[in-house]
Amino acid sequence: MKNIIKYLAIMLLLPAVCFSAEPVTGPADEDAPLTLRDCYKLALKESEFIAIDAEQIKIAEAHFLQAFGTILPQVSFSRYDLRQHSPSSPQYDRSFEQKFVFTQELFTGFKEFAQMAASKYEKKQNENEKIRAEQLLFANVSDAFYLVLEEREDIKSLEATESAFADRIKELKTRVDLGKSRNSEVVNTEVQLYSIEEQIELAKSQELVARELLEFLLGRPFKEITETDSDFSLKPEAEYISQAPFRTDVQAADFAWKSDKENIVVARSGFFPAVSLQSDIYGHRASTPTDSKWDALLSINVPIFEGTTTYGQVKEATAKANQSGLLFRRTGREAVQDIHDSYVIAQAAFTRTDILRKALSSAEQNYDLQTQDYKLNVVSNLDVLAAISDLENIRRNFVHTSYEGKRFYWQLQVAAGIIDLGE
Repeated sequence: MKNIIKYLAIMLLLPAVCFSAEPVTGPADEDAPLTLRDCYKLALKESEFIAIDAEQIKIAEAHFLQAFGTILPQVSFSRYDLRQHSPSSPQYDRSFEQKFVFTQELFTGFKEFAQMAASKYEKKQNENEKIRAEQLLFANVSDAFYLVLEEREDIKSLEATESAFADRIKELKTRVDLGKSRNSEVVNTEVQLYSIEEQIELAKSQELVARELLEFLLGRPFKEITETDSDFSLKPEAEYISQAPFRTDVQAADFAWKSDKENIVVARSGFFPAVSLQSDIYGHRASTPTDSKWDALLSINVPIFEGTTTYGQVKEATAKANQSGLLFRRTGREAVQDIHDSYVIAQAAFTRTDILRKALSSAEQNYDLQTQDYKLNVVSNLDVLAAISDLENIRRNFVHTSYEGKRFYWQLQVAAGIIDLGE
């Protein structure tokens, strides 16, 4: 448990923690207990990296506008006013010209259309990456949320054991006064009581660390959290595996690959001629013929030899697209492996929880029987202490495994890319 908290502390305090751009509100009553859904909403509001992902979407939209802008006509207004000294005249010679300039790219090897398509894929990639970041943030929130609850239950379990030892000491002291027990039995029980008190203090410190981790994600302190009823039953593994191709990071890798393939078309456009049209409409013209109100210029630029520049650009774009394709394939395989591993771990945790639930019931029954037998002088004090210790260990293991199973359940949902918190 201590190692889990340390690991989460390191992961959450690194700059790579998750984040939100959209205003998300928590519960209306700030004093009300926070559910897992409430905690997630607050974490989304606090999360800077998700806000960064939202800005990346805006950058992709800007790239589309830039590409689309090259297809539209470009309009500008131009004016110059020239004055020059003339030795033959005491006054300056003056000429000026003003005109509207219209420029239209007619053909550039389909470069702009490829850029527009690439920017669309880039936007979809960023949108899916943002969704995946939100899902991973939920995994962090659920881990911290259930760690706090687990530590609190662990403290309750230890306090119950502490109470059992305290009752045991009282009974032993009464029996010592009656000459039925020895002082060594009291001292032996006190040693174990002090050990439990030390474990309680340790558990309280771990609960504080877990609480601070959750507050770090939420961006504010909280008074209480509460667990709502959830169905933690597992579906067949095949149903989770079938979601792997639709996981948002897999989709993002696919869109990145498509975007890079469009960039190959952009690079190849350097082999094609460029055709543009420019038209000037004059308000005043100083050049010959001065009475002309407009002119038009059609330009055709055919690349003949530019060294190996364009060829190198095409080769680079092709290599990047091949890399993206391989990354997409690997991301898909990793998603399947991630889901499988998460399913195996969650299933094992639930199985262990069921076994420990039965063991806890038997341990409680054993403690009651040992206590009754001791009163009948059938068993010794050591047998009762052993029953208390067994009950403590099994109860704590049950608490840990049950909450561990809940954390692993939500990690499986995140691995499969399906998170349903209900309404």
